[in-house]
Order: sequence, then C-alpha cells, then structure tokens
Amino acid sequence: MIRKILLLAGLVLAGQGALAKDWDQIRFATEGAYPPFNVTAPDGSVQGFDVDIANALCAEMKAKCSWVKQEWDGMIPALMSRKFDAIAASMSITAERRKKVDFTDKYYATPLALVARKGSPLKPDLTALKGKRIGVQRGTVADNFAGRFWADHGVELVRYAKQEEAYLDLATGRIDATWVDALEADAGFLTKPAGQDYDFSGSKIYGRNADEKAVIGEGVGIAVRKRDTELRDKLNKALAAIRANGTYEQIRKKYFPHDIYGE
Repeated sequence: MIRKILLLAGLVLAGQGALAKDWDQIRFATEGAYPPFNVTAPDGSVQGFDVDIANALCAEMKAKCSWVKQEWDGMIPALMSRKFDAIAASMSITAERRKKVDFTDKYYATPLALVARKGSPLKPDLTALKGKRIGVQRGTVADNFAGRFWADHGVELVRYAKQEEAYLDLATGRIDATWVDALEADAGFLTKPAGQDYDFSGSKIYGRNADEKAVIGEGVGIAVRKRDTELRDKLNKALAAIRANGTYEQIRKKYFPHDIYGE
C-alpha cells in the first residue's frame, strides 16, 4: 500500500512538472486596428503602444514574443481556447471581464469622451444625447457604458466592429457623435487630417460615480487565463521594472506628449 501511495504521489508531481511552463515564449494577441495603441503595418506586422509595451516586457523577461491578430469581438474567447497566451490590446480592467480572465496591473488609464463636429452642443449626458445616434465600437468599455446608461433612455446606439468605421460614418453624417476612448480618439483621429473638423464635445469621463467607475474599469491591463498566474506575476514584475528603469517613459513619449499612466 505504501509503495502504491508513493507511486501515485510521484505521478502527480510528474504531471505537475509536465504542466509547468517557463514562459520563455509568449504569444500575444492584439487587434491591429486601434491607433495609436495597435495598428497593422503595410507588411502585415502589428505596431503601436500596446505592442511596444508588451515587447519591452518580453525583453525584460528574456522571453520571445510572437503576435497574433485577433478581431476584438472574439478576443477573450480566443484566449480561452488557447489561440494565444495573453491579450495586449488596450483592454480595460473591469469587474465583468474579471469573471472570465485575469489581468496584470494597469499599464495606462484613459477616460471616455464624445467626439463630434467642432462647435457641437452635445455632451455625454442623457439630456443632450436623447434622440441622437451615437457610434461605439462593439464590445468596448464605451459600448458597455452607453449600453448600460443610455440605450434605454432614448439614445440610439450604432455599433461597429472597428472604431475607424465609426469615424467614417461620423464624417458622412450617419451618426451625430462617437463615444470612445479619449486617448485613441486624440492620437488616432483628431490629430489626423480626417479629424480636423472634429473635437471632443463635453467633458471626458473617468467615472462620475461608483456605477460608472465599475463599468469604465481600473485602467488598461494585459489579460491572461485565470490559471496562468505565473505568467501574470512575471508580466507584473517586468512591468514594474520597465516603469522603474525608464523604458516605459521612453515608449510613452514616442506616442503621447503627456502622462497616460495616471495615479
């Protein structure tokens, strides 16, 4: 009996060893359609702030990074089916998403904002938006926010697979405004030639009460499967290191003239 118990214990330990990973190779996913955070280059590769941060984490961990392009709508399901190991795609850390995946510490924080034609009287409240058509990217925090607080109160939501599609419809007048990540809107649209006739309309929103903050989240992090706690911890350690050694700031300045990490 003792020999059987020892044999069984040995098999269990061997199985645990077989499941353990060194994480010297990490497959990241991003959308490649959310400038300046993640974009697709002419050669098909992905670039942007999300990509540079993840690559810096891999360098700090002495791990090899590879990249998978994934449509936003299927991002979490594809992670769960092991198509890749982690999501670096400007995904906000929210209570709803935490039910399915785990997150690293944040690597930036951003408010939501309304983008409309310059001089528009619109602002992000029900009185101003009632009867208006507001574009959101499907499955984003902006979509979740508008769906929870506006959709049942006379605001018509128009959902898009990609944020750039909302900008195109805004330009043609099919929607009155788009509700979006303010950093993405600024660097990905408003500072571009196509966005010269548009601006933020009303105030930027980080969350004006507990309910709004619960939807908007705690900042943006890298998502991993709940079982991959070692990968999460390694990424957190690397993130703290690049924040401390100046690498994070070098990357940030490449894309943004001001702090985006927040408090």
